[in-house]
Amino acid sequence: MNAPPPARIAVVGASAAGLGVVEGLRREGYAGGLTLIGDEPHLPYDRPPLSKQLLTGEWGSDRLGLRGAAAIEALGLDLRLGTKAVALDTRSREVRLDRGGAVGYDALVVATGAAPRWLAGTRGVAGVHVLRTLEDALGFRAELRPGVRLVVVGAGFLGAEAAAVARGAGAEVTMVTDAALPLGDVLGPVLGGMLAGVHVEHGVRIVSGTRAGTVLADHGRATGVRLTDGRVLDADAVLVAVGAVPNVGWLAGSGVPLGDGVECDATLYAGSGVWAAGDVANWPHPRTGSRIRIEHRTNAAEQGIAVARNILAGPGRAVPFDPVPYVWSDQYGLRLQIYGRTRGTDTVRIVEGAPEDRKLVALYADGGRVRGVVGVNMPRATRGYRALVAETAALDERSVA
Repeated sequence: MNAPPPARIAVVGASAAGLGVVEGLRREGYAGGLTLIGDEPHLPYDRPPLSKQLLTGEWGSDRLGLRGAAAIEALGLDLRLGTKAVALDTRSREVRLDRGGAVGYDALVVATGAAPRWLAGTRGVAGVHVLRTLEDALGFRAELRPGVRLVVVGAGFLGAEAAAVARGAGAEVTMVTDAALPLGDVLGPVLGGMLAGVHVEHGVRIVSGTRAGTVLADHGRATGVRLTDGRVLDADAVLVAVGAVPNVGWLAGSGVPLGDGVECDATLYAGSGVWAAGDVANWPHPRTGSRIRIEHRTNAAEQGIAVARNILAGPGRAVPFDPVPYVWSDQYGLRLQIYGRTRGTDTVRIVEGAPEDRKLVALYADGGRVRGVVGVNMPRATRGYRALVAETAALDERSVA
């Protein structure tokens, strides 16, 4: 016989993952008390457009909402926006809040996401930006105008997308990366070289193989970036896009296992009635056994739904979360799509199209097994190879379409 569902469930993080949890619970028929706590004042909104449609000005902030106010109200939540969780007591099962008081729970979901890394000493310096929240994006967008000298520190998805948008706005863009190529660790030398070529064609200066050391400022305003090799890049604005750290500081001393995020089991359960979903969740992937933490929008939504089902099933009946990770990126009219994992693979095989055409599908394998697929401007064909990733199929001639 199944145990009764928890009478009170609290979700910390009004994010895509947090929304996935509360919607999933109600969809599965959960009628108990449901609290959603978010430190931003906004209803849950979509973050990928912050570096794409919102940054270009194509969208206004009113288009970012994941659900309208009426749909959120229909969920029957105790909604606590603009409220930050500051501590967790797993013995009394209470989340303590920055405004005083606490929220009790029988099951808790941590969906607090991740926070952007800053370069040392740059917080509060005018002209230095990160890109995580709506306010971050609006502040950075205000800098983008013809002729402004922008240094983008970091050439991952976020940095590369922001560089493309800034060039479209007429900014003079320099992108700094300690890697040989933008997204080189994800795409490898061939596709990474193709993407670097596209950026250069659009006027981006790429400074590779070095790091940003310090941001130079005059009267509290950024004037440049000194690299670790001693060179100085003049700048009117700086975007720091060097990764993120999971928001777990408020869990210190709670007994929840922490490392690179909340360390869960394969079902996303961390013990003591605590679950995790989204960027903050660190779990052993069932297919590899290796712990991973994924900072992508699709994963956040899927994990939220999975956690909702597993809470209602109970830890003894919960099922492992076994996704095929998916991420996409838009740069200069190119749509890059990635299924699975490409980092650390030893073989890349282009099975359709060609880099010079900027249309292709490539399989990424390790030990002769397909681990990932990357597509450029071939969405339907790319999706067709997803099954090979899900099966970790052998990379052989049958893999070639």
